[in-house]
Amino acid sequence: MNDDAMTLAQRIEARLGERIIGSRQAHGELVIDVLPENLLGVAQSLRDEESFHFELLMDVCGVDHLGYGQTEWDTSDVSWTGFSRGVEGEGPGRFDWADRPQTGPGRKRFAVVVQLLSIRNNQRVALRCHAHDDALPIVPSLTGLWQSANWFEREAFDLFGIVFDGHPDLRRILTDYGFVGHPFRKDFPLIGNVEVRYDEELQRVIYEPVTSVEPRVLVPRTIRHDSGLAQAEAERAAGAERTAE
Repeated sequence: MNDDAMTLAQRIEARLGERIIGSRQAHGELVIDVLPENLLGVAQSLRDEESFHFELLMDVCGVDHLGYGQTEWDTSDVSWTGFSRGVEGEGPGRFDWADRPQTGPGRKRFAVVVQLLSIRNNQRVALRCHAHDDALPIVPSLTGLWQSANWFEREAFDLFGIVFDGHPDLRRILTDYGFVGHPFRKDFPLIGNVEVRYDEELQRVIYEPVTSVEPRVLVPRTIRHDSGLAQAEAERAAGAERTAE
């Protein structure tokens, strides 16, 4: 952790230690974990106290930890050649419900991450809050502290089904009014549940079960760092240098 982040983490823990679970650095950013019942108090302290002054809320996003650490792509026991080798077909839309991915032991499924910025101090911090109930994830709304949280929370509600208690108008914001489910949940099929088309006879748009798309693996969920990929990068770089010459 760099010196600025370390100093900030120490100050936050000294001031709010009894209301936070802990702090860590992830990808160069300080992350503070809090319980839902302490989210509003911690957020208000970070906004109002002069030593912090995180006056801007930059983003509120949802996270689904279902199947965390699992992957459809073998990363260590297959060769580096070929695109689709090692795919096990364990992702959404490609598993039996009885064998569906599960959250890891001791881990809550849904979390909300709040990105805060202090212009005065040129610092950033992220608040992460895990909902207690996986079946009905509920966290407090931050709209009373930052009005900009309104649309961000509606987006997280729409895509993840996370309920923000105290939100003034919690409605879907990206999907259709009749949309069923929450498309960013890990157990939501990648091909969707229904598709729409215009029916010439009925002269209206109708909804039908998806039949035109087959479930398939498009993007690996694990970053591979094996020697084969490193060698391929080296060969591409060498080829680019020869082309430039």
